[in-house]
Amino acid sequence: MGSGVRKMKKSVLFLLLGGCFASVWAQRLPTEVQQAMRLADIPASATAILVQEVNSRSPKLSVNVHKSFNPASTMKLITTGAALDLLGPSYTWKTQAYITGEMRGDVLRGDLIFKGSGDPKFVSENLWHFLRQIRAKGIRDIRGDILLDRGAMATKSFDASEFDGAPEKAYNAGPDALLLNFKAVKLQFSPDGTIGKARVAVDPPLEDFSIDMPALSNEECNGWQKKLELGVNSSGVGFSGTYDSTCGEQSWFVHAYWISNDQYFGAAFKQIWRDIGGSFGGEVKSGSSPASATLFAEWISPPLTDIVRDINKFSNNVMARQLLVTLGMDPQGQPATAQRGARAIQHWLAEKRIAAPELVIENGSGLSRTEKISAATMGKLLSVMWRSPRMPEFVASLPITSHDGSMRKRLNDTEVAGRGHIKTGGLRGVRTIAGYMLAASGKRYIVVHFINHPNAGEGNIVHDALLQWVYENG
Repeated sequence: MGSGVRKMKKSVLFLLLGGCFASVWAQRLPTEVQQAMRLADIPASATAILVQEVNSRSPKLSVNVHKSFNPASTMKLITTGAALDLLGPSYTWKTQAYITGEMRGDVLRGDLIFKGSGDPKFVSENLWHFLRQIRAKGIRDIRGDILLDRGAMATKSFDASEFDGAPEKAYNAGPDALLLNFKAVKLQFSPDGTIGKARVAVDPPLEDFSIDMPALSNEECNGWQKKLELGVNSSGVGFSGTYDSTCGEQSWFVHAYWISNDQYFGAAFKQIWRDIGGSFGGEVKSGSSPASATLFAEWISPPLTDIVRDINKFSNNVMARQLLVTLGMDPQGQPATAQRGARAIQHWLAEKRIAAPELVIENGSGLSRTEKISAATMGKLLSVMWRSPRMPEFVASLPITSHDGSMRKRLNDTEVAGRGHIKTGGLRGVRTIAGYMLAASGKRYIVVHFINHPNAGEGNIVHDALLQWVYENG
């Protein structure tokens, strides 16, 4: 008996020591990563790293994985992963046109109502085609009003300057059941030396939208947007600064925060409707669809698969906000909210047996100072999605190293090029990556790396060193 007990004790001790050694090894940072961190002046305490083979239950590398971090745009993986599973890849949004009153020939003696459901990508080209469809079905002259039914999503005041004090940034548009063109205008600048000014074209064309052309200067083309000194008012935009002639033609996407959603939609509608031969003399205003209204036409969005690809490849914050609110749609018909969408994600994670007590979801895009997640939770999400029937759509939505999206200019001319599907994230003081990496061995790894530190702006070299290490050693 004594000999058996001693053997059992030795076995237990061996297992315990083996577990300790494995833990220590998993916590040790690779030399290449340590060197990159020293070069970037980022301490290990400000990072979280998880590297784990997709079919393994234990990590190859694990550092601070249970610590809560700001994930920046990698938060979009939580939102899009849940959406693909809960809504399905073929899910679409409908924008519907209803009419009241009666038709007499090509004259509508009543209201035309647009009812939105939160389409994240209802752009001006779509509105043009939709209005052409309405014209083709017989309406030319509208003798009532245009009513905008946004009841699918809760309407509340949205402060576009709250995040970073830059309301003109296109990413600062808020969610809207009838969001049109991300509520942005594209300003196209073309210097014209004959008049000493830069000509400015606006897209989409907006009725009664005025533009004061900026004067030209001969300075170097550095920080040209800031030099323009954009000014806005209810009727358009102007510039108190100058445009550098050396810049040539440039484009600037600006969030039209200075006008209401109704005003933006109305200006686009009136211009397009007139351009396609329609007439209208009423008001454009918010309203709900009465029970007596008749469905006249319908526009269907691209499928969710395409929306998720745009969100993840190009890190579209406005579309991610829209998607989170969509997840908050109430079967009972109550207006959807971001808070309800966040609860839907929490319930979904619980169903997938992912405990995430540290998770904080504000808008689902990562454009936030309050959103939090751990590398462990992100890794579990990536593991669940790898085993999910939605895996092909999810993985295909991620940027490919050195090829496209936010990874297009990363790791070019290296062995890692084309072997990683990696979502990136960046805010002031935050740099993050999360996704999948195909190693030289043929094994595929989940990779999560969060950096929250004042020097995080230098963090890309650390991320790249980690991805190179996974490729070589995985």
